[in-house]
Amino acid sequence: MDAIADTPSPPYYVTIFTSLRTPGDQGYDEMAARMAQLSSEQPGFLGMEAARDGLGLTLCYWSDLESIANWRRHVEHTEARRLGREKWYTEYRVRIARVERDYGEGA
Repeated sequence: MDAIADTPSPPYYVTIFTSLRTPGDQGYDEMAARMAQLSSEQPGFLGMEAARDGLGLTLCYWSDLESIANWRRHVEHTEARRLGREKWYTEYRVRIARVERDYGEGA
């Protein structure tokens, strides 16, 4: 992803997924693309930003905590999390935060 998410005025929520990958793809790129597409279709989804250069960061913005909980329970996302633990990540961390301020310049 090469764009900054266009989020609404706060407050809203962000899930911050930080990860270190195992070597090789093992189906990771295909699943990551599917999760990006599928999450964007979920009620309450506001946007996503991601970067990877050794350390991976994925930020997903949500309107409320219920939307995050519903996404966590989605059957395909549950399977992706299982595969991540088993073969794609050597280490990961999920953080959930409420965005109180949002400002910047540009498009």
